[in-house]
Amino acid sequence: MCRLYGFISNELTKVECSLVHAQNALMHQSRSDLRGIDHPDGWGIVRYAEGMPLAERRATAAHEDIWFSVTAERTYAHVVVAHIRKATVGQPRLENTHPFCHGCWTLAHNGTVAGFDHLQSELERETDPELLVYRKGETDSELVFYWLLTRLKRAGIEVDRPQDDMSLLVDIVGRAVADIDQRSRQAAPGVISKLNLLLTNGRLLLAACWNHTLYFVERRGIHDCEICGIPHVHHQRGTPYRALVVASEPISPEAWQEIPNHSIVITNQAADLRTYPVPRRDSASACREARSS
Repeated sequence: MCRLYGFISNELTKVECSLVHAQNALMHQSRSDLRGIDHPDGWGIVRYAEGMPLAERRATAAHEDIWFSVTAERTYAHVVVAHIRKATVGQPRLENTHPFCHGCWTLAHNGTVAGFDHLQSELERETDPELLVYRKGETDSELVFYWLLTRLKRAGIEVDRPQDDMSLLVDIVGRAVADIDQRSRQAAPGVISKLNLLLTNGRLLLAACWNHTLYFVERRGIHDCEICGIPHVHHQRGTPYRALVVASEPISPEAWQEIPNHSIVITNQAADLRTYPVPRRDSASACREARSS
């Protein structure tokens, strides 16, 4: 399993303390998370600049790689997605390291698609060949990313152009996650798929909670950082600062809230938060969805 971090705000913000210095910063979780599990098999940090993702990824443990701290120190953005990996599907190699980026989209995954050995060829057939050629590794997560982009594309969402329709994005992702879960239950009875996803196009941040822990905290107003004592915001006077942070487990002593299982949280740069339930699906509905995709 892995650990996720997602951040979105209405003003440029430095996220170094959350990634490196906080009580339960992502770097500390790479050595041991709150369950005592390490995540040594790679790390990635993506920030958005001029609407497009800029990624730094390494197939090494974040707590052993000075470049993780250096990258975090330089990460100053409206939108950030970070990930530390514990490999389940695919070896600890750079091409298997999250987050994955294509066009304006970025995805990070915490969990495993149950029955992936049986589902892989099926998902490949359903993925647009023009997108599938960009797949570099062998993880379930990267294939799900391009399969999901295919669904977005068929719904009229261009992969190179951001859009702001929260409801449409929630509908597509919710159906997709429920579809994979249902197929996994058929392919691997008794094995639970864990499908926590962070997805962003640089304007919206979507977090899907599916059979794994996921938390969020809302931040309002400018405050000195409890770790280093200074604010991290490039603040313009008269602008009410708003931000949302999503993580696999609480990072700081703030008032984190757990995201309900089988639900999606989505927000924009103004941190207007919305939560939607995603019902599990039966066999018949999943088959109809597969035929129409």
